[in-house]
Amino acid sequence: MKASYEGLELAGRRVLVREDLNVPLRDGTIGDDGRIRAALPTLRDLAERRARVIVVSHLGRPRGRPEPGLSLRPVAARLGELLGRPVGFAEDCIGEAAAAAVERLGEGEVLLLENVRFHPGDEANDRAFARQLASLAEVFVNDAFAAAHRAHASVVGVAEFLPAYAGRLMLAELEALHRALDVPRRPLVAVVGGAKVSTKAGVLHHLLDRVDALLIGGAMANTFFKARGLEVGASLVEDEALDVARQVEAKAGDRLALPLDAVCARRAQAGEETRVWEVGRVEPGWMVLDVGPRTVEAFAERLRAAGTVVWNGPVGVFEVPEFSAGTRALGEVIATSGAYSLLGGGDTAAAVRLLGLDGRFSHVSTGGGATLEYLEGKELPGVAVLREAA
Repeated sequence: MKASYEGLELAGRRVLVREDLNVPLRDGTIGDDGRIRAALPTLRDLAERRARVIVVSHLGRPRGRPEPGLSLRPVAARLGELLGRPVGFAEDCIGEAAAAAVERLGEGEVLLLENVRFHPGDEANDRAFARQLASLAEVFVNDAFAAAHRAHASVVGVAEFLPAYAGRLMLAELEALHRALDVPRRPLVAVVGGAKVSTKAGVLHHLLDRVDALLIGGAMANTFFKARGLEVGASLVEDEALDVARQVEAKAGDRLALPLDAVCARRAQAGEETRVWEVGRVEPGWMVLDVGPRTVEAFAERLRAAGTVVWNGPVGVFEVPEFSAGTRALGEVIATSGAYSLLGGGDTAAAVRLLGLDGRFSHVSTGGGATLEYLEGKELPGVAVLREAA
């Protein structure tokens, strides 16, 4: 396990905290402040310990140059509201503007630096840029699990120059993943959905070394059906991933469960006529867009018996009401199963929020790509550089 900053004496010390405050922002208005809220426990604790808290984050993809529409200034204002204390804002993350803002920072005060991706040195993990960023502080705390798969200067580079520790959110994410995958209460059941088999091939293979059952839904199930020679109509299929699907099915054996029926329509739009067909009997011109009622019941039976559930990816086009029932129903089953439940991936978290299921699971990961890479068994650079717990 990684070392926490919490054993350190931090009063009066400058602490650089990498958070992931990459929120949806349009015309200066924040669409979803979930990632800001996730950062609060660490930032509030550091402020209460009278540290001088310097927060660094990225926002969007400004491609290494300033872009006014991607300034973190609105995030600083919202962060201050949620923290219940003023949050200063520096017009840059390095250089004179940043240094002057840090110099003015008092004990227990919080400062947010401007978007670190306004400089090409961040994504390039430029050593000189990392040194400049690190020069602002005496201790580095990485709390940005969602960015931990990126070998960027603000994630890994600064750890060369500062003692690096894990924040509360980082530790909570790692503990949840460890509990679900390394020491699970059996049976361990994984639900994997989403669109493409190719993007989750590594996840599927890694999970099969650990799970007692693998339930597959979403458009990716169509590729498995076509690999079996079944008719899928006009459904989304990855023809280039048919062999991957066959390999996964061969490895899984009877641990693999695919949908039995599907909710179909001619287009993935609200107001469309829908029909439920058994898999393999989808007519030409129709698309599989959600799992059907027989599938929900079959999957639910496995989930109710689970000791641990890992869920990554919705099982239908949840954004459209006509195709959200499967994801909602399985979410309800998982939430009430009594199993330890770990949800990962941006689409899964979005589905949970949209369908009103938020707050009903053991842990909902803030990571998208980072969670996927962990589920693949990959080492995350932003985690690897942190000090180990004694």
